[in-house]
Amino acid sequence: MTDTSRAREVLKLLRPLEKDMVATLRSFVEAESPSHDKAAVDRCGKIVAAEWAKRGATVRELPQTERGNQLRIEMASSAKRGAGQILVLGHLDTVYPIGTLAKMPFRVSAGRAYGPGTFDMKAGLVQALFAVDALRAVGLHPQKKKIVFFWNSDEEIGSHSSRRLIESEARISDAVLVLEPSLGPHGHLKTARKGVGTAELVVHGRAAHAGIDPGAGINAVHELALQIERLMKLNDPKNGITVQSTVISGGTASNVVPAEARAEIDVRCSRAADVERVNRRLQSLRPILKGAQLDIRGGINRPPLERTPAVEKLFRQAQSLAREMDIDLGEASTGGGSDGNFTAAVGTPTLDGLGAVGDGAHSIGEHVVTRSMPQRAALLAALLLTL
Repeated sequence: MTDTSRAREVLKLLRPLEKDMVATLRSFVEAESPSHDKAAVDRCGKIVAAEWAKRGATVRELPQTERGNQLRIEMASSAKRGAGQILVLGHLDTVYPIGTLAKMPFRVSAGRAYGPGTFDMKAGLVQALFAVDALRAVGLHPQKKKIVFFWNSDEEIGSHSSRRLIESEARISDAVLVLEPSLGPHGHLKTARKGVGTAELVVHGRAAHAGIDPGAGINAVHELALQIERLMKLNDPKNGITVQSTVISGGTASNVVPAEARAEIDVRCSRAADVERVNRRLQSLRPILKGAQLDIRGGINRPPLERTPAVEKLFRQAQSLAREMDIDLGEASTGGGSDGNFTAAVGTPTLDGLGAVGDGAHSIGEHVVTRSMPQRAALLAALLLTL
């Protein structure tokens, strides 16, 4: 059986299972899993783990102290020992607090499934399950490499508890497939992502009465405003560098020269070569007003996913498989980050955006296009067979 016929057979089998996929998606979405609520994420993780256990997969729950537990899942394979592995990445957590379902319930309307976390990224988790189901149903198992699925619990808040584990798996993998949502209505894959980070600038001044003796003070808000103007000059859109002051605060009362002010700064860049330079320029900021002091923390901590020749090769393979299933598959770059940034940075070819087709991530209109779920599951299955 050729790769082409395998891909078509898998898609043919999955198309009638759209309703089953949506039902599984409902069970995942209704297990609310905000990143900061360990108990909630763990409950969701157990529901997901149980689905994999039904399919005979080897499931390891990796305990965490403060965040939800991570899941490492290994499916049966006929690959020879030492043949290498493919890593499939996803996350269990969402940005929505417990209780969001009350005002944003799971529902299906006009071919779209709505609800918190549908698009980002519980539909991707469902598609992985059904990709494996389809392969088993047609009697196929990946023969070339071991397949490992890793679902982490804190992607939406920086992957601080999972980054080391993800990078460790990536270093022993030959390729990484990331089930983050696709981009745009046509479901483009993501072959490039910006590096992302947050810096905090804290200005220390000196308080004084704003009317009686303002000269005795050092106005931290004024200093912060001057620093923000300076930060704007770091922007270099042509080369993919953006620096945005996003949250600011300062002062205590209208008649007091403020002694402290602070700003959160969103920092992004497209090229790994620029990360150190941008971070160094942030750290090199110096006070403008006499007597003011600056405290600069953070910077870019999620490196870029760059479109290397190896990434392009992965995309072309996915595009070829999609074409054989009469699916037109494109690619795109995005300013947002994912765990794929980490795996790409350790040198493992990474293809992102293989998850759901839809829109509205992190908003009340978040949804997936249900008819696309069998297609995306079939594409993942075909990639697992051929990589």
